[in-house]
Amino acid sequence: MPSLPVARRMAGIEPFQVMDLLARARSLEAQGRSIVHMEIGEPDFPTAGPIVEAGCRALRAGHTHYTPAAGLSALREAIAADYARRHGVAIDAQRILVTPGASGALQIILAALVDPGRRVLMADPGYPCNRHFVRLFDGVAVSVPVDASTGYQLTPERVERHWTPDTVAVLLASPANPTGTVIGRAQLEGIRAVTERRGGALIADEIYHGLVYGGPASSAVGAAEDADVFIVNSFSKYFGMTGWRVGWLVSPPRWVRELDKLAQNLFLAASTPAQYAALAALEPATAAILDARRDEFRERRDYLLPALREIGFRIPVVPQGAFYLYADCAAFTTDSDAFARALLEEAGVAVTPGRDFGTNAPERHLRFAYTTALDRLEEGVERIRAFVARRDRPRRAP
Repeated sequence: MPSLPVARRMAGIEPFQVMDLLARARSLEAQGRSIVHMEIGEPDFPTAGPIVEAGCRALRAGHTHYTPAAGLSALREAIAADYARRHGVAIDAQRILVTPGASGALQIILAALVDPGRRVLMADPGYPCNRHFVRLFDGVAVSVPVDASTGYQLTPERVERHWTPDTVAVLLASPANPTGTVIGRAQLEGIRAVTERRGGALIADEIYHGLVYGGPASSAVGAAEDADVFIVNSFSKYFGMTGWRVGWLVSPPRWVRELDKLAQNLFLAASTPAQYAALAALEPATAAILDARRDEFRERRDYLLPALREIGFRIPVVPQGAFYLYADCAAFTTDSDAFARALLEEAGVAVTPGRDFGTNAPERHLRFAYTTALDRLEEGVERIRAFVARRDRPRRAP
């Protein structure tokens, strides 16, 4: 009997390596091992009480049926009000679509923009699923190498250099995963100008907004309504609702109908109880809880960054947001994947190797997520220090 071939696009969609590491870490814990988790990009705090209570109230009230594909009107209005409060920008709530996480938003945006063979530019290193979303629609994800000289962000010059007639969009992430860096206002406006002049779109992934240390990040939300600028955000990171799966996008007016049509067909609507819970996430009382948690993330960053540098990891740019440190580990290894696996097995510390984030020197980079309590980070640092000392000893022995 002939076997059915896998679709050709699947060859370009790789597994998320961090999930394999997480599975191994959980397996070791089940065997009784103590594991310090610095691999997963998920806040360790439980969802804030007011959000949970709002979700429970929605369930008890019977809010378990479909909403419109674009989301609850009340939630769209609340998101629009939040932009006015945080950024001083008035947005028509009709431009906001609520989605199943930021992933749902990115999928419908790219489905609307990308024909087979069309190119989308993005930074390398960068979040791996973004390039896979492009491949899902038979597009070409163009990974543009970035480094410390540009704060690990794209620049207008690099976008211009990599633009071709087949390019349809640039996808930015600020703050970025895995580097935690933020794009400056001038850089952001310069890239937007390039995309507009070239007749393409700008997609701004802003899911870590709110988790920025030392002042708010610049948002692309202030772009003119006639510009092809799409904003993606989520209730997962700052709002601590990862498992609830609620995100949103801000669309240019002329694209709203197309995106709504895709939402109707691809996922009908985001979870109804989760949307009611998200309403509580935007209330001032909840914001006070979330801001306190942001301050704790900053405290963790301010401990972990100098601690890793002191051990010998090179981290040339201080991350301004998110909860990641992207560290050059070339002082210890030429194979970050093998290093990460040995660190897990021998020292009980889980970190993510660079190969998850692109092809720009992944073998010499590791991502450390400070999504665990400070005392556990301190324990992890001591284990890492001892681990590299053991590995270094044979090479330095006379």
